[in-house]
Amino acid sequence: MTPFDYTRADDVAAALRMGAGQGTAFLGGGTNLVDLMRETVARPVRLIDVSGLSDTIAETGDGGLRIGAGVRNTALAEHAVVRSRYPMLARAILAGASAQIRNMATVGGNLLQRTRCTYFYDTDGSRCNKRVVGSGCDARGGFNRIHAVLGASEACVATHPSDMCVALAALDAVVHVAGPEGTRTIAFDTFHRLPGDRPDLDTVLAPGELIVAVELLASPLAAHSTYRKVRDRASYAFALISVAAALSIEDGRIADVRIAFGGVAHKPWRAAKAEAALKGQVPDDAAFRAAAAAEFADAQPLRDNGFKPVLAERTLAAVLGELATGAAA
Repeated sequence: MTPFDYTRADDVAAALRMGAGQGTAFLGGGTNLVDLMRETVARPVRLIDVSGLSDTIAETGDGGLRIGAGVRNTALAEHAVVRSRYPMLARAILAGASAQIRNMATVGGNLLQRTRCTYFYDTDGSRCNKRVVGSGCDARGGFNRIHAVLGASEACVATHPSDMCVALAALDAVVHVAGPEGTRTIAFDTFHRLPGDRPDLDTVLAPGELIVAVELLASPLAAHSTYRKVRDRASYAFALISVAAALSIEDGRIADVRIAFGGVAHKPWRAAKAEAALKGQVPDDAAFRAAAAAEFADAQPLRDNGFKPVLAERTLAAVLGELATGAAA
């Protein structure tokens, strides 16, 4: 591990002042960053501890929820308002990592964890454009069972690892950030980037910007939602496919729907095509599968992950079927 300086920030303004230099990184729970430092993938020369900042959950005046970036994942999943009004988010968090990691990990850190695969960690023997831009992507011709089928590029086919972020994408969350140029808000669906020719850039954050909070808007639809994760083992594994969904039915037809997929792209994948295909339809298995087929019509599977579009279709149909019958309410 590269030697580094450590400083704990007392407030956001102090964090921004200290975080302005090159080679500085903000530290939340450290569950991803410290791991990357240990493997020498990340080599910051200075860490600014922001884990004690913005660590509250508060209801907003319009019935939404403002979640501080320093809130621990476990605390968010256990919060009564999250469990009752945004159940897909609570279930997504509990599907991620292990209890020990959830106890340490912060909301801001979860959003900023690196999109990655095993080749990203192999600093000695593998080419990875996320580590060294222009070096190549060994995952394309290597073992690529867990890799992307949507939105990938020649430069990178890694998938975003977060479960929480899939739910936040479906919930139309808003990210509040502060930086050297002031404060701004970012729509969650635009916060993470597709790889293009710069897979080393995972988000749209500018240098020195710090996530302060994530806001959930008031949404009656969100109360009737769920999250399902399909993975190779029961715990501590990234999703092969995951689905965050909310569904509203009126007069026997789908009035509104929200869908996001995990395990399919470099970022949490908001399923706009599937949502458009479902609105106004009778909520049955045929409609659910047709919507998934529309979303994955442009999928580009690799050698080992051609099963993903089919698995996504089956998972979406099962999740929406449960919501339609009230089984997941």
